[in-house]
Amino acid sequence: MTSKKIAIIGLGYVGLPLAIEFGKKYNVLGFDIDINRIAELKKGKDHTHEADLNIFQQAIKGTADSGLIFSSDVKDLNLYTIYIVTVPTPIDKFKKPDLLPLIKASRMLGNVLKKGDIVIYESTVYPGCTEEDCVPILEKNSGLKYNKDFFCGYSPERINPGDKVNTLTKIKKVTSGSTPAIAIEVNRLYQSIITAGTHLAPNIKIAEASKAIENAQRDVNISFINELALIFDRMNIDTNDVLEAAATKWNFLNYKPGLVGGHCIGVDPYYLAYKAESLGYYPQVILSGRRVNDNMGIFVANKVVKLMLQKGINVKNARVLILGVTFKENCSDIRNSRVVDIYKELKQFSIKVDVFDPHADEKEVLKEYNIKLVNDLKKYDSIILAVSHNDFIKFDFNLIKKENSIIYDTKSFLPQNIVDSRL
Repeated sequence: MTSKKIAIIGLGYVGLPLAIEFGKKYNVLGFDIDINRIAELKKGKDHTHEADLNIFQQAIKGTADSGLIFSSDVKDLNLYTIYIVTVPTPIDKFKKPDLLPLIKASRMLGNVLKKGDIVIYESTVYPGCTEEDCVPILEKNSGLKYNKDFFCGYSPERINPGDKVNTLTKIKKVTSGSTPAIAIEVNRLYQSIITAGTHLAPNIKIAEASKAIENAQRDVNISFINELALIFDRMNIDTNDVLEAAATKWNFLNYKPGLVGGHCIGVDPYYLAYKAESLGYYPQVILSGRRVNDNMGIFVANKVVKLMLQKGINVKNARVLILGVTFKENCSDIRNSRVVDIYKELKQFSIKVDVFDPHADEKEVLKEYNIKLVNDLKKYDSIILAVSHNDFIKFDFNLIKKENSIIYDTKSFLPQNIVDSRL
């Protein structure tokens, strides 16, 4: 196995940690079409903060039989025999799967494939996508025959951005292959770096489906709690107090209300729904859960406006601060952040909205959402805790709030005695 040469395609939140771990044992090429990303990594830096810089440097240095190098030159891929694809699989504005990054990666690999090569996909897709959408592209561009000249595998990523405890090697990995022999080879490859172990699925489609339902299940569970929050708000009941009481029963699933975004939970259910609809089944539960969760940002904004009106605060031209813009706490990942929904809805009321986030990259936020992050905080009529970064627990809110200000906590993160309301 040590003779295998591995190329990781895509060096984001998933690809870089994977490249580092494989780089400890094998000769690995980290490939990305973003030349700025490659330049950054060659300097031993990672703006996503997902890489342990000490381990990162060790992987780059490597040994005679291992090591990690970086490139954006397609020609360099010719030297490798195993290709692991970790490109993003987002949704478009119509909430349909956007397979363009996956298709482009498959076309590129088709042009470098050699007999005996293996292509392993980690990107989240709907069941059947690897063999129905990607394999034909590989065959067409390579002129090779699937399962005769080249082979495929699928091992869904389970990276949890910002989580420094449940890291790549500590999360059990689902694996699969296009033939029984390749499945075993793919499984052994991941077993060599995953200390938590692996689960070899019967086939690629089952492995794809397992990933799709992981996040769909969590999304539906959260949507139920979010719907309860909407109901209890009308009853003037604190949702978290209710959940604390209910959680005293041993089998209660203690989910919390909140904004549901990110690269997985807010996206993957649409992939599963898309495939179901193509087969003539319109999923009721999955899509109803999505509708509830997608509207929570609008609910938060309108709730804050109502609270301001109740306190006699003039809404028009009021100044509101949103704390946090990343999709989750203590990480820099802004993909599919639903905090933006709060921002946009408040702007509809002619409110002056500032957004502060010590973890987010200012340039990325401006480029992706056209929101300019602030660093100089003022006095605000309302403050919305949107992301529970540890930094915010230390805040002295008296320095940034007016005498009659609203503090709204979407995460039940702040001391209850300092907030006016919480989700």
